[in-house]
Amino acid sequence: MDIQGLDYNTEREKMRLKAYGRDVQQMVEYAITLPTKAERQRCAESIIDTMKRVVPSQHSYKERIPMLWYHLALMSDFKLDIDYPVDFEHEDKMTTAPEKIEYSKGAVPVRHYGKLLFQLLDKLKEMPDGPMRDELAREAAEQMYRSLATWGFGSVDKERVVSDLARYTDGNIQLMSNDVRVNANDNANAGIAKSNSKRKKK
Repeated sequence: MDIQGLDYNTEREKMRLKAYGRDVQQMVEYAITLPTKAERQRCAESIIDTMKRVVPSQHSYKERIPMLWYHLALMSDFKLDIDYPVDFEHEDKMTTAPEKIEYSKGAVPVRHYGKLLFQLLDKLKEMPDGPMRDELAREAAEQMYRSLATWGFGSVDKERVVSDLARYTDGNIQLMSNDVRVNANDNANAGIAKSNSKRKKK
């Protein structure tokens, strides 16, 4: 075997977003080279469909649209000249590293949610109203539901989650119970938690 002809990952150009894989990155690089905007647009839409399959999500496609197109722009180093269906902030702002969250040395109000979750809630309190805060709030609520279901602390229901979310964000985040999206595994764990809680009370 001619080892000189082997293609090592360490020798390849670094990928911007590893989750989508090198094939998607190469598709993006190819799209940049297409001569007409119409061709680039069609290619970009095909790439978005591929990205959606490569990295599945519980969120609906409509909810994922802004992030998918932003990831496409990021992988192209903002060089892909097409008509994006969503508005992006200035590239300098988008590529700036997020502000580092300092770890709190104090105790958290309730241990079953964990220190990282309370750091997220602190950030939510500071964020302005908008789609990004709404989505992050829903994800925080889903994690709170999973934590309750996993650790089995008392009642496990959406009403408790939205109540705790409002309480620990000083009333800044107000969700409805139907905003908390849970899957079958979460519901199964919640059922086990409730059963365990009833046995402890007996």
